[in-house]
Amino acid sequence: MRKLEENIGYIFENPSLLEEALTHSSYANEHGKTRVDCNERLEFLGDAVLSVVVAEHLFLVNPDVEEGELTKTRSSMVCEGALAEFARDIHLGEYMYLGKGETKNRGNERDSILSDCFEALIAAIYLDGGFRAAEKFIHRHVLQEAEVVELSRDYKTELQEVVQQNPEERIRYVHTGESGPDHDKTFEVEIWLNSNVIARGAGRSKKQAEQNAACEALKLMGLVT
Repeated sequence: MRKLEENIGYIFENPSLLEEALTHSSYANEHGKTRVDCNERLEFLGDAVLSVVVAEHLFLVNPDVEEGELTKTRSSMVCEGALAEFARDIHLGEYMYLGKGETKNRGNERDSILSDCFEALIAAIYLDGGFRAAEKFIHRHVLQEAEVVELSRDYKTELQEVVQQNPEERIRYVHTGESGPDHDKTFEVEIWLNSNVIARGAGRSKKQAEQNAACEALKLMGLVT
């Protein structure tokens, strides 16, 4: 629990809330608990808190954007796949309580389970520390990461399109290291073209580091200024 708290940058006054957020229904069922004792109720609350914070943020930073576009952007930022990636960034799956079946089937790697647990975690922080604590967590672990993808060019896709022009060329991303405290890490990545390193990048998440490395590669090719 302490390690996870370091990852998320928040210390619980009531650790039982964190434990509940990490408890999947399959674990509750196997241990004689009811569905009220798993993270499903917290997931319901966390979804609402997350929606409010993201909606307010988008409303304030995009004064000239119409409602339909704001709704579309919010949906993409809090969809199941996106939340699962945010959960992976804080290694949330490593701390979940799962039943034997889900554990065997690697349920802690599934997007649906990870995203639900992430929302439950938001609710646990909200109940433990109030709205501002939850808002701070969302800004750090959702908004900052989502805006890397939403507001910048997709350099990885652009680089892939360039490389695909020559069917014999292959690129791969190699994660070479990380530094900093668990709640504020910096990840480092290299891009290999066949057997040569062509670019390096760093970022607050592996995804961001890969995007920065791809941008650097495109700069070296003269495709980005």
